[in-house]
Amino acid sequence: MGSDVVLLKNGTRICGTGAALATAPIVQSKAYFQINIQQSGVWGVGVANRKANLSKVPVIDRAWLLRNDGKVVANGEEIGHISIPFEEGDSIGVAFDHVELKFYKGGELLPVSITNVREQVFPIIYVDDSAIIDVKFSSFSLIPPPGYQEIMIEQTLL
Repeated sequence: MGSDVVLLKNGTRICGTGAALATAPIVQSKAYFQINIQQSGVWGVGVANRKANLSKVPVIDRAWLLRNDGKVVANGEEIGHISIPFEEGDSIGVAFDHVELKFYKGGELLPVSITNVREQVFPIIYVDDSAIIDVKFSSFSLIPPPGYQEIMIEQTLL
């Protein structure tokens, strides 16, 4: 995580300035996680690889994100914009199937998705400007899309 990020509530709440990367990569074919906007500000959610700069907001390189301003960004390049506003109390779902990264607001699919994420990636959330975001990797308040489930932790038998 970035040097000015604060994780609270057993690592499920992020505040401060910077980004946090989940400790487990997405390895299964259809993974889902969710954020809840507790306090407005600058934020982004999506996936990134280990080389993403977690101390700089917004995260640009090596990340595929939905931002608080509605921009959908793939590795630093804006590929679309969602005109629906995001507010305190909103729940945003993130669904990734190694082909497409999709975003949901309140259970409704948003119109812009990201394709061609071809690397090992981890969930990422960044915050700034007083944003407070809660993340859920299980026990979702929204129903995941059909076939998607919580992120599985890869285990080795040896």
